[in-house]
Amino acid sequence: MPFRPLIALFTGLFLGLPAHADPVSDYTPPPVTEWRYISDQVMGGVSQGGARAENVKGETYLRLTGDVSTKNNGGFIQARAELEQGFPAEAQGVVLQVRGNGERYYVFLRTRGTILPWQFYNAPFQTSDDWQTVRLPFTAFKPSGRLLRATPLPETVTSLGVVAYGRDHRADVTARWIGLY
Repeated sequence: MPFRPLIALFTGLFLGLPAHADPVSDYTPPPVTEWRYISDQVMGGVSQGGARAENVKGETYLRLTGDVSTKNNGGFIQARAELEQGFPAEAQGVVLQVRGNGERYYVFLRTRGTILPWQFYNAPFQTSDDWQTVRLPFTAFKPSGRLLRATPLPETVTSLGVVAYGRDHRADVTARWIGLY
């Protein structure tokens, strides 16, 4: 199946695709202003940070920064977008173009089956100072507990998040665009 990008998950972040790409025309992505920042403080953690849109050379980027702390049973900061509809059933994975401070980050997916606040699917990716394209097949997403399916179904995805998670570290990751293949 050819690379099938979304129109964009961030308004203004869709910065070019391979010539053979077919946009998913029936998907309306949320604008970058609708991505919301969430930290472990919602459950008593002490991680701090923020997510913001940045304009660089006329393009809009989403940047997640902060300090992740595992104190008080915490350990995450994230920027999350709620989706109006799931991904197309034939989608095989998520594509990101990112750069960061060399740390490992995650994409978190929530689905119609992740009912409890601490349920999610996650797949890691590594960053560097250079822009890189990361492809995460849905089979790479691991459930946060035994009550979830082994692999998320694309059509059931309700939100997508870029997350700094699981260990004490300084977070700084910028997402250039996100799509599907």
